[in-house]
Amino acid sequence: MNYLVTGAGGFIGSSIANRLILDGHTIVTIDNFSTGSPNNINKEITTIEGDCQKTKVINQLGSNKFDAILHIAGQSSGEISFDDPVYDLETNTKSTLMLLQYALKTGCKKFVYASSMSVYGNSEKQPVNENTDPSPISHYAVGKLASEHYMRIFSKLGISTTSLRLFNVYGPGQNLKNLRQGMISIYLAQALKNKHIHVKGSGDRFRDFVYIDDVVDAFLKATAFLESDYSVFNIGTGIKTTVNQLINKICNSLENDISVKFEGSTKGDTHGIYACAKNAKNILLWDPKTYLDQGISNMINWGLSQNIL
Repeated sequence: MNYLVTGAGGFIGSSIANRLILDGHTIVTIDNFSTGSPNNINKEITTIEGDCQKTKVINQLGSNKFDAILHIAGQSSGEISFDDPVYDLETNTKSTLMLLQYALKTGCKKFVYASSMSVYGNSEKQPVNENTDPSPISHYAVGKLASEHYMRIFSKLGISTTSLRLFNVYGPGQNLKNLRQGMISIYLAQALKNKHIHVKGSGDRFRDFVYIDDVVDAFLKATAFLESDYSVFNIGTGIKTTVNQLINKICNSLENDISVKFEGSTKGDTHGIYACAKNAKNILLWDPKTYLDQGISNMINWGLSQNIL
């Protein structure tokens, strides 16, 4: 099969692209390497460097007809989206629209999108399911939700479109140098480098942490899912973990004593959210296999062995 996987230089995109290469598929990627790295790109992947929202970059795809487009690229931090909301809209929403237009033009019948749990905002109903009313509280979340609506429109034009609302993804390969994206990677990087964790916000906030290998499995299953209409799935474990519990797990996994300070807050930060992922289980036949204790252990061992700090 021939796939376009955008953002294959990034954490999630590279993991998906590498799995598809191992399975014998042909991959093309578009990546501007604003957060990812060319070092993450498998040598068998054809790479177009640039922004997915730019016509001149999309034109470089030519008339290549893909069996599926997996759109992973984009700015992926609620906090950073407040720095430049226009860029966030372009990279997360305009890019989706342009790739959908390309899919329609070239006859690609499957489009899978990396959406986000952030579209739900601060929902009073927990766990959230796909019928929970979205209420975005960051520019990033607004852009993700807008992309979903574009996908719903294009599904009426003959493209099977699927949005995966990813909860907090973590694992080996995550960028430990980016301290504004990824709760586990931020805290773990601080602990490994400084023996100190600075937490912005309260310890009773909660999240649903889903391991990278499980996320890759979800994308592969979604790619094979050829529902004729638009579909959306929560990709999370269904387990509520507070920040305090997470900090304790990280500290208990390290040999050194780690100091912790709670101070400040983060724009657009959701107080708490975790997933009802029954639809992914029942329809995609997806189940998470790696849970938090093992996942953190894997991530620490990887970080230490790579000496990436």
